[in-house]
Amino acid sequence: MKKTFVMVLIFALCASLLVGCGGSSKVQDNENTASQDTQLNLFTWEGMFPQEVLDEFTAETGIAINYSNFDFNETMLAKLQTAKGGDYDLVIADDYIIETVIAEGLAQKLDKSKLENYGNINPIYQSQFYDPENEYTVPYGAGIQTIVYDPDLVNIDISGYADLWDSSLKNSIGIIGNYRVINGLALKVLGESYNTEDISKIQAAGEKLLELAPNIRLIKDDNLQDDLLTGEITVGVMYTSQVTMAKLANPNLKIVFPSEGIGFGIMAGFIPSNAPHPDAAHKFIDYILRPEVSAKCFEWLGYYCTNKAAEEYISKEYKDFLTLPTDFSSDMEMIQRVGAEAEEAHAKIWTEFKSAIGK
Repeated sequence: MKKTFVMVLIFALCASLLVGCGGSSKVQDNENTASQDTQLNLFTWEGMFPQEVLDEFTAETGIAINYSNFDFNETMLAKLQTAKGGDYDLVIADDYIIETVIAEGLAQKLDKSKLENYGNINPIYQSQFYDPENEYTVPYGAGIQTIVYDPDLVNIDISGYADLWDSSLKNSIGIIGNYRVINGLALKVLGESYNTEDISKIQAAGEKLLELAPNIRLIKDDNLQDDLLTGEITVGVMYTSQVTMAKLANPNLKIVFPSEGIGFGIMAGFIPSNAPHPDAAHKFIDYILRPEVSAKCFEWLGYYCTNKAAEEYISKEYKDFLTLPTDFSSDMEMIQRVGAEAEEAHAKIWTEFKSAIGK
């Protein structure tokens, strides 16, 4: 869920790959234990923290933050595999990729005795498929794939994904570029799971998606909310952070939690198995779990706040957007990794869909 949700949910979240961590310094740290408290190699998407939070952490602890970025979750995984779980001290990535990280032994268990603020985490965002016992991860933002539209420019009441096929919306919809989300909305319209491995069902969703092509004006992952605000599109399928920014700019926009079910995603932080500075990572995790610090982060991110204790510190104008709504269906499903054959089918559908709309 990249930081443009800005996925972010996802799908954050795009920046050029900047690798600044260098080789593993584990041997050096064994020789000089003090170095563990002077540097933190942070690896995540661009712009995941307000600069003041990073600066204040360094001022308080003396730990310098070496912040490097990846573009996609898969890029992160490849780097971590090459480094054999080294080089980086703290990684923040999407749920589905973390499942692979843990399965491959590339993450270490958290030392919760070093996390005084661990109890601030909202349990709604814990015990998920990628870390059922909450041994390796701390959630840092959550989101859902949401429909947003301008009621002044749309002639129908939109209540779910199926309404996006209405002929009155021809050439007026903008969607994010996460193909599992977009292929998934067609699956949900057909009453199927985002994570089905049934190739015939995935292909049926592809045929359904082709029928949507005439209504699509834009496929754009970054700042799609700007196109809704300027009237370039009248309807958007967006990441949560984009929805937050759009609603803050135009409170008259309508948010729709699709009646067919909601795609739900979590970003989480973990410490790689051979992190050179694990103590620094624990200190940073505990720091951002402080309620007042966490509130700053979520107002910056625009994702749902995963820190229950931070909710009272969130400014009034943000609160409706950063805490999970209570008035939508509980039918939420997390998008997970699927097998190679299913993944190939999704990729083929996405290519055909983009071709049909001239992208």
